[in-house]
Amino acid sequence: MALPIINSIASWFLKKRIHDMELFLKYPNEVQEELLHNLINTAEYTAFGRKYDFSSISNYRTFAERVPVSTYEDLEHLIEQTRRGEQNVIWPTPIKWFAKSSGTTNAKSKFIPVSADALENCHYKASKDLLCLYLNNNEDSQLFTGKSLRLGGSKQLYEDNNTFFGDLSAILIDNMPFWAEFSSTPSNRVSLMGEWETKLAAIVQETVHENVTSFAGVPSWMMVLLNRALEETGKTNLLELWPNLEVYFHGGVSFEPYREQYKKILPKADFKYYEIYNASEGFFAIQDSNDSNELLLMLDYGIFYEFIPMDTFGTTNQRVIPLSEVELNRNYAVVITTNGGLWRYMIGDTVRFTSLKPHRIKVSGRTKHHINVFGEELMVENTDTAIARTCEITGAEVIDYTVAPVFMDGKEKGAHEWMVEFKSVPVDVEHFRKTLDETLQSLNSDYEAKRYNNMTLNPLVLNVARPKLFYDWLKEQDKLGGQHKIPRLSNERHYLQQLKDMQQAGSVV
Repeated sequence: MALPIINSIASWFLKKRIHDMELFLKYPNEVQEELLHNLINTAEYTAFGRKYDFSSISNYRTFAERVPVSTYEDLEHLIEQTRRGEQNVIWPTPIKWFAKSSGTTNAKSKFIPVSADALENCHYKASKDLLCLYLNNNEDSQLFTGKSLRLGGSKQLYEDNNTFFGDLSAILIDNMPFWAEFSSTPSNRVSLMGEWETKLAAIVQETVHENVTSFAGVPSWMMVLLNRALEETGKTNLLELWPNLEVYFHGGVSFEPYREQYKKILPKADFKYYEIYNASEGFFAIQDSNDSNELLLMLDYGIFYEFIPMDTFGTTNQRVIPLSEVELNRNYAVVITTNGGLWRYMIGDTVRFTSLKPHRIKVSGRTKHHINVFGEELMVENTDTAIARTCEITGAEVIDYTVAPVFMDGKEKGAHEWMVEFKSVPVDVEHFRKTLDETLQSLNSDYEAKRYNNMTLNPLVLNVARPKLFYDWLKEQDKLGGQHKIPRLSNERHYLQQLKDMQQAGSVV
């Protein structure tokens, strides 16, 4: 069958989903309420459901009063029971897949349960919706005339007690339908390689001769791969290598610090960038229009959402509210109940709503990745935007960064200390530092107030990282590739001090 015909059939099939989406767009609260009832009824006779007497829960209020908000540590003993092969503990259908995730705040591995329901009705459904929305917005797309270059996790799947664990991306690749592999590159064999450097070389070797029409992966690691492909082939930009490129589907970290770097290697005015918001725990939101920086919250993936206003988070006055009570432009910690057996689970992310009809969000940071030592309430969204604007003003390019507080010492005031790795160090580092500080003040009024006349905070301290410092740090932590991320902000100095020690030692792993 000719590729254009395949493209037309795939487009027609995927666009049919648009009609299903209209239901939760028109009736978001009703869809979420019905979904919660379905989750409770489905898990009524699990060990968890019996403990909290799900059979007598008939509304959200009772559910919220009876079932506590939980962290991974709260549910870990139940997840471990399931990993040992016990069933009907947190979800009634067998769970044999666990997405291994250590995140950036905890070295201890987490094993997130992935049920068959979550695979089909959340992760794979979302992947099809992403294509559906993109094709609906771009009717002349020729996406399926070529292949999607995917960059997944760098860990293989390991069998344990008749259950399997690995990176979420590895689980998805291992279970995806044959037609998805047909339209993807590299092969499953290469995608599931464990050693990052070997895998990188193999991906380049397999993909440079393919007709690649799209990318999918985390911006930081995808940039490493694409630069390697250019180096290996001697091309000056990616369109010389893959002339039919049309879209990059990205997620995992903010795209803002990398946007200008991608534009340089993709000099195409109508090239599209589509953002997604997913995690090991579920697939949550999708950019639903071209050139947007907002994400549509997907409400029919078997995930019931609740939110904690960040001004009450972790306090004795902490409030937890359903979707129907959220307000615009407030930061919320996200709480989810899922068809994978996670009940009122805090995923650690923060979002703010940019629209309520329909519900669109921006990911603003992490509950543990912010700085509020001096009352400045600095979020990752602030620093990512500040980095992007400062680069635009100064012409600099940033590869990675992290920020930590400088604590007050006697009469000495506090400050924020940055470690920034540049693609090429700016000619005037002081100009970059000053511009970054001023831009942060323009974005965050609390930071501006603390910086006013150096009242509480001194000007930010800027360390210029040696080349590959962050890469070497990740390698030392065994976190190369895949979904691993640099911790952007921290209320303590642990990460920054490790990086400074490596910088001073000049060590290369």
